[in-house]
Amino acid sequence: MDINYKVATNKSFELALEDLKTSLNNHSFGVLWELNFKEKLEEKGLDFDKNFKVLEVCNPKKAKEVLDKHIEAGYFLPCKMVVYENNESVIIGMLKPTSLIGMMDNDELSSIAVEVEKELMSSINEAK
Repeated sequence: MDINYKVATNKSFELALEDLKTSLNNHSFGVLWELNFKEKLEEKGLDFDKNFKVLEVCNPKKAKEVLDKHIEAGYFLPCKMVVYENNESVIIGMLKPTSLIGMMDNDELSSIAVEVEKELMSSINEAK
């Protein structure tokens, strides 16, 4: 079982990133935080020649629903998504919420994770 979902795109890194943000917004997810590994590693004096960006994204209504049901599910929030260069393509991907929440063995949370995962997968597919 894969814990991640990813697709390749022929778009540039920048365009894939912007299209993902737009698609996430259209699915009621906001980007809370971004980390550009290439820039961060260069700041630390390390050479890293590929663009790799991590986005932490959240749908506030779904996050509240999850936290109301089981506060420790917050360890899995917000959802992480990535856009990175790999050889000649750009990859858009995420950790599957169902894989993460599945570790809690809670049917109520699992059903919410399925909904969130479906929306995030749609966002990725629309951005590619």
